[in-house]
Amino acid sequence: MRIFIAGATGAVGRSLVPRLVGKGHSVVGLTRTPAKSGLLKELGAEPVVADALDRTAIHAAVIAARPDVIVHQLTDLKGASDLRHFDRAFANSNRLRTAGTDHLLAAARDCGVKRIVAQSFCGWPYARVGGFVKTEDDPLDDDPPREHRGTLDAIRYLESAVSTAPGITGVALRYGGFYGPDTGVFDPSTIEQIRRRRMPLIGGGTAWWSFLHIDDAAEATALAVERGEGVYNIVDDDPAPVHDWLIELAAMLGAKPPFRVPAWLGRLAAGDHIVAMMTQSRAGSNAKARRELGWSPRYPSWRQGFAEIIQNEMRRAA
Repeated sequence: MRIFIAGATGAVGRSLVPRLVGKGHSVVGLTRTPAKSGLLKELGAEPVVADALDRTAIHAAVIAARPDVIVHQLTDLKGASDLRHFDRAFANSNRLRTAGTDHLLAAARDCGVKRIVAQSFCGWPYARVGGFVKTEDDPLDDDPPREHRGTLDAIRYLESAVSTAPGITGVALRYGGFYGPDTGVFDPSTIEQIRRRRMPLIGGGTAWWSFLHIDDAAEATALAVERGEGVYNIVDDDPAPVHDWLIELAAMLGAKPPFRVPAWLGRLAAGDHIVAMMTQSRAGSNAKARRELGWSPRYPSWRQGFAEIIQNEMRRAA
């Protein structure tokens, strides 16, 4: 098949392109940055340069590519480490989830694309009531903290637009919290915060999180190119409360345990949304993805994945 990947040089895209090429697919990779065309060629994709928020340019790029499937991996995470101003940090990504999605779907309709696979998120969007591990049938939060509202609205929009597009089979993949070398949890700035004890355990760390190695995200996406419909949690097998994973990660890094602060102080220092993410958020179950996509994570637990990355870094530094 011919596959058009929007956001092909992002964290998932860089792992996804060679997988799809290895399966015999022809891949066209979209990037906004001309300098990244060489990387796409190295990965095996045909590069195309365009701004995903330019409707005319995206329409022309998709029409020229003549894809059978579109994969929507568009994000813009520059400045996204400032989680105190969450919606501001994710404003560009939210435009890509709304206007960017609209542009891709319009082009898909015009050139007869029958399938689209899009990136969504599993974690804090679920309603903060009931059990700590949620399925795709469980509701999203209907009263999120103020700083989460714009981002959650954009996530809802993307999932609805993709899953209800007439004549197109839509798949929305709710990825867990990413990690991989220099990615997600292992972004150097995050690791530095943990080493310096600048990421405290707020209110007991009773929220539950789901994690996902970037390579497992790419493998699930490659499967969704060929099968499945609707929404899937793409997460590992080991959802965990914050007080488990944060303390364990600090120990793996050889750092002292994180400071503990009460929820009221965390609310004053960082905001309601950070306290919710540390004390109330829910994780996700991957049972549906296992059943319908035939996917299982190579890294079934973040414990294994975190330890492997740290060990590899230690070997390189030796």
